[in-house]
Amino acid sequence: MRPGARPQLHEKAANRDFGWNEEDAGRALKMNRQRLEELQFKLYADGRFPVLIVLQGIDGGGKDGTIRHVITAFNPQGCTVNSFKAPTAEELRHDYLWRIHKHAPARGEIAVFNRSHYEDVLVVRVDNLVPRSVWSGRYEEINDFERMLAASGVRIVKFFLHISKDEQRKRFEARVRDPAKQWKFDRADLDKRKQWAAYRQAYETMLAKCSTAYAPWHVIPADRKWFRNLAVSQILVRELEKLPLRYPKPAYDPAKIRIQ
Repeated sequence: MRPGARPQLHEKAANRDFGWNEEDAGRALKMNRQRLEELQFKLYADGRFPVLIVLQGIDGGGKDGTIRHVITAFNPQGCTVNSFKAPTAEELRHDYLWRIHKHAPARGEIAVFNRSHYEDVLVVRVDNLVPRSVWSGRYEEINDFERMLAASGVRIVKFFLHISKDEQRKRFEARVRDPAKQWKFDRADLDKRKQWAAYRQAYETMLAKCSTAYAPWHVIPADRKWFRNLAVSQILVRELEKLPLRYPKPAYDPAKIRIQ
C-alpha cells in the first residue's frame, strides 16, 4: 500500500480475485511454496538478512489458515511463529513493545507475528483500555520501531487480511457446527463482532498511518481463502527475491576434498 494513502475497507473489496480462479490459483500456490522453500534455504545459508512477516486481521480473517497453507513452506528450523494475545502480568509491567521486540528475527531467520504490536492501536483503542492521548501517539512510535528494525537489515512484510462482515458470519457458523473447530470459537467473538464499525475505522487509521516505504502494508482480499493464500505467497516470493542472497563460500577448497 502506498505510504500516505488513506484506504477505505469496503465490504465488496474483500471478495476480489483479480481474474484468478481457484484451480489456477492452486497450481500457482504450489509453485510459490516450492520457490519459498528454496529462498528460505538460501536465506538461512546466507545468514545476513532477517525477515519479519506480520499478519493482522479481524477475528476469522484467516491468519491461522495463511500460516497453515503458506508459511508451512518454510523449514521450522529457520522460522518461528509468535501469536500475541492479551498481555501477561509480566508483559504489562514493561513498555508495550517489550514483548514484541524480543521476538524479532535473527539474521538468516524468518519470524511470523500472528497479530502483533498493532494490537496496541486496535483492541486497545476500540475497548478504551488506555486514553486516546496514549494510543494516538503509538502510530509514530511503531513507525520508529519498524524504522529501527529496517535500518538493522530486517525485511518487514506486513499483511492485512481483509474479510467482509458476512464472510466472518459464515466462518463463525462453520466453527460452531464443526466439532473439530468448536474450540476456536469464543462467545467473546460475538461482542467483537458488534464492534465491527469501530474496528474497521481503527484498521483504516492503522493502514493510513503505518504504511511506510520501509514497512508497507499489503491489503489482501481474504473472503476467498484460495486467493488469500495465492496473494500472500506471491508477495513473499517477490520480497525474498529482492534480497541479494548468496551461498557462503566454503572455508576449504572443494576440489581438494576426498571422501574415503
